[in-house]
Amino acid sequence: QVQLIESGGGLVQAGGSLRLSCAASGRTFSANAMGWFRQPPGKEREFVAAVSRGGGSTNYADSVKGRFAISRDNTQNTVYLQMNSLKPEDTAVYYCAARKSWYTSGAEGDYDYWGQGTQVTVSS
Repeated sequence: QVQLIESGGGLVQAGGSLRLSCAASGRTFSANAMGWFRQPPGKEREFVAAVSRGGGSTNYADSVKGRFAISRDNTQNTVYLQMNSLKPEDTAVYYCAARKSWYTSGAEGDYDYWGQGTQVTVSS
């Protein structure tokens, strides 16, 4: 069992930056690929970024490429999402997720554990 707790959300102006953190419990964190998803108001949840268990492989949604960066620290059982050049359309609840696999995936159904989410609001 893995428990995930996100933090770092908040209100920021367009063009600003935020860093989200996701703290994971459980001894198997380093064996899990991790991902970030988001759910904009009135829309379905969508993939944002993922990182492999060792951190050497990442992938991103086209909408965030070049602006967001996912990373992880397996010694701290934490995964991060650095978000730069934020836009109003990045406004969403952001969720951290873990999958019982070493490899990244952009498919929501491939993830086994989910956090409660953290709100990110970008004002214009």
